[in-house]
Amino acid sequence: MNMSNNGNTFGKNFSVTTFGESHGVALGCIIDGCPAGIPVTKELIQKALNRRRPGASVTGEVSASVTARKEADEVEILSGVFEGKATGTPIALEVRNTSQHSGDYGNLDLTFRPAHADYTYDIKYNGNRDYRGGGRSSGRETLARVAAGAVAQQILDDCGIKVTAYTVRAAGISATKREFSQIEQNNLRAPDNEAAEKMNKRIEELRAAGDSAGGIIECLISGCPAGLGEPVFDKIDAQLAKAMLSIGAVKGFEIGDGFAAADSLGSQNNDLMHAEDGRAVFDSNHSGGVLGGLSSGEDIVFRVAVKPVPSIFKPQQTVCRKTDFDADGNATYETTELQIKGRHDVCLCPRIVPVVEAMASLVIADFILGLREKNVRK
Repeated sequence: MNMSNNGNTFGKNFSVTTFGESHGVALGCIIDGCPAGIPVTKELIQKALNRRRPGASVTGEVSASVTARKEADEVEILSGVFEGKATGTPIALEVRNTSQHSGDYGNLDLTFRPAHADYTYDIKYNGNRDYRGGGRSSGRETLARVAAGAVAQQILDDCGIKVTAYTVRAAGISATKREFSQIEQNNLRAPDNEAAEKMNKRIEELRAAGDSAGGIIECLISGCPAGLGEPVFDKIDAQLAKAMLSIGAVKGFEIGDGFAAADSLGSQNNDLMHAEDGRAVFDSNHSGGVLGGLSSGEDIVFRVAVKPVPSIFKPQQTVCRKTDFDADGNATYETTELQIKGRHDVCLCPRIVPVVEAMASLVIADFILGLREKNVRK
């Protein structure tokens, strides 16, 4: 992927630059490379944002997983769209912040929350950072990705490609079914209503105890043609891994059988093939739909590990910066105790599901447009 020097741009043929902070005036993105004529409306982008926005509940009932922060996340299309279709020029999307409680973060200007980006941002930018709600490192930045992903999905729709993500494990409890019709029937966005009920109960217990939980999101990309991707450094699985690991709370990625393949045998892990009506058909899909970095035509299946929400309400030991940075970039710290305030998620899984879908859509759309460009050159 063609990343900018500052790492705020993702993609080459369909590129997305995001901007904004959690407690700033607004967040948004600029999309470049969207083909003219692609349907782009406020309604389709808003529908995607509503699945990710803070305070949202899948079922309409109070969810133990999500933050109490309420944001409408109303999108405004600033450019690149006319009469419901992309014009081929840069598309600018913006969402205004309306429910910041910045005072909850007044004690974090020099004190760093454990497992957050506070310390590393402070080091990188010599103390020049927006510490309110995590600033640029906040999970709120992902709304711009979801908005861009909604546009990318329109390109995939034209190709018959569908991206579906869902929670398969949360708070130590795993889904035992893959009933896609149930994903939007429970607050965990799990394909298993019974397991979701158990997950939610455990998360309620953790919320009451001031703690948090992580989980695993699985994503299935169906309808992807064979041969999509680039050999060596721009493998389709490598780009998916990069996209997923760019999501702040994601700490692991696996595709197909993933790490389970390490304990398998070649005779078990290999996807045998046979000819059927002149077509090549796979007997299994241990590879997760990718061979040699190129799509095989089978469903692409991958999973991401989501860490527990680091903002917990238990007192935690950390450090506080006592001095400004000197000419060599050094500062002095002392040990302290921190009690985090504010409104926070307890388990990020249900809100990360649409982010995973969006990032997967951006990767596939980028490859699709790259393939079209090559075909035009031929």
